[in-house]
Amino acid sequence: MSTFDINTITRENVKSLKPYSSARDEFEDFDTAEMIFLDANENPFQNGVNRYPDPQQNSVKAILAKNNNTKQSQILLGNGSDEVLDLLFRAFCEPNKDNIISLPPTYGMYGVLANINAVENREILLTTDFQPQVEKILEAVDENTKIIFLCSPNNPTGNSFSDESVVKLLQNFKGLVVIDEAYIDFSDKESWLTEIDEYPNLVITQTLSKAYGLAGIRLGICYASEEVISILNKIKPPYNVNELTQQRAKERLKDLEKIKQEIGSIIEQRDELLKVLLEVSFVEKVYPTEANFILAKVDDANKRYDQLIEKGIVIRNRTTQPLCENCLRFTIGTKEENAVVIRELKLLS
Repeated sequence: MSTFDINTITRENVKSLKPYSSARDEFEDFDTAEMIFLDANENPFQNGVNRYPDPQQNSVKAILAKNNNTKQSQILLGNGSDEVLDLLFRAFCEPNKDNIISLPPTYGMYGVLANINAVENREILLTTDFQPQVEKILEAVDENTKIIFLCSPNNPTGNSFSDESVVKLLQNFKGLVVIDEAYIDFSDKESWLTEIDEYPNLVITQTLSKAYGLAGIRLGICYASEEVISILNKIKPPYNVNELTQQRAKERLKDLEKIKQEIGSIIEQRDELLKVLLEVSFVEKVYPTEANFILAKVDDANKRYDQLIEKGIVIRNRTTQPLCENCLRFTIGTKEENAVVIRELKLLS
């Protein structure tokens, strides 16, 4: 088993970095209503957003920590998961030297962020049943490999990776293993959050954009060891999550029953669409899914995509992605939207 040492993967300039200290970092109890705040050069006239937001988003983290049985010190919030992912690159990957590993077909931002940060992206294709090729991944690792990205459940395939594959990577890789769990709420599998204390090199990203229905507020979540989170906090912008986002997130996170109902409805509609797709004449294969979408292989993806567009239905054509030739991805909508999709698929069949 490889030994993980965070000092060996952290960029030298980040190690010595002294983070910017904002006015609200210096005075932590800024929610105190009786205080007169003259420290941050703000407009003093109250309108709900005239003050800078909590730079550490403590009230949001408190809810997340309680809901997920973790510590606030193991949480970092970002302006969407993309900022969280970018921070990982900037903290641990030396430009024009280091590399990361991603597993196509997968979420495209891993490769985009690698290019932006001048980091090599070593792509190891998934197997034909969309599982990691663990031995090939480990063979591709060298002394400059800092991060392996695993999207599970995976986008665009919809499946989760086997526990055995993930554990083997965690135990045999000296860098960070980042598990992107954007779709975990739609899966029967347990989140890897329960293993954070077991594996110091484990990083988990989640989002409020999918199951929580808050794509518009842009709030991404990173769970990791206190060591990893402390390094990310050194380089994050001081006010990266705005006040409106924090307020809306707290409001939504306190309504878990409604969220569960919506997730249940999405899964129910997913099952309905699965049944129909299996009977559509031009659908050649429907892949198992643990997400809020279905990947289906059809006879001609471009043709079928255009036909559905003409009917006012926008899906995602994934035919250009590795292992996804002639594949379409259907996000699950409301019961009413799903009924329209099912009707049009039957008419085209």
